[in-house]
Amino acid sequence: MGGSYSQDLRDRVIDAVVREGMSRRAAEARFGVSESAAIKWVARFLQSGSRASGKMGGHKRVKLASHRAFLERLRAEKPDITLQALCDQPLDEHGLKADASVMSRFFRRIGVTFKKRRSSRAPAVPAQILTRSQSDRAGLRQAQNTPTKSLRAINRRRQRRNRKNPDDLHAR
Repeated sequence: MGGSYSQDLRDRVIDAVVREGMSRRAAEARFGVSESAAIKWVARFLQSGSRASGKMGGHKRVKLASHRAFLERLRAEKPDITLQALCDQPLDEHGLKADASVMSRFFRRIGVTFKKRRSSRAPAVPAQILTRSQSDRAGLRQAQNTPTKSLRAINRRRQRRNRKNPDDLHAR
């Protein structure tokens, strides 16, 4: 980010326009500043009488900070709520408008992320498979990383094995 021009240069541009009657564009060409800078400096001087540069940057207050308890309660009630749903909710109940990026920055600041993690997802496999032995789970993990054709073959082998010995589902 660039810094502000020197106060001396500002004063010379403003004096050239206000006192000498030079146009803003002629002053920018004469002093080597941008057209918009000369126009804005003169407009600021005519409007407020100030020749000083305006405030740059600074800390922006978080507009959702006052609604933190409400947003945390919403998140606790429904942990798998989407960011967009969280943005729509405050609008309805509190008259607050929040963009997804503002909401995301707010939650990141308080340590909450919306990343997809294995621990936060619902199991992608049926419950009966989860009760099987450790070796079957290892086989399932291997099957999840293989192409569809291989999955079909693994399932056929399991079905044949279960037909041979239907009482012992946990046997190898």
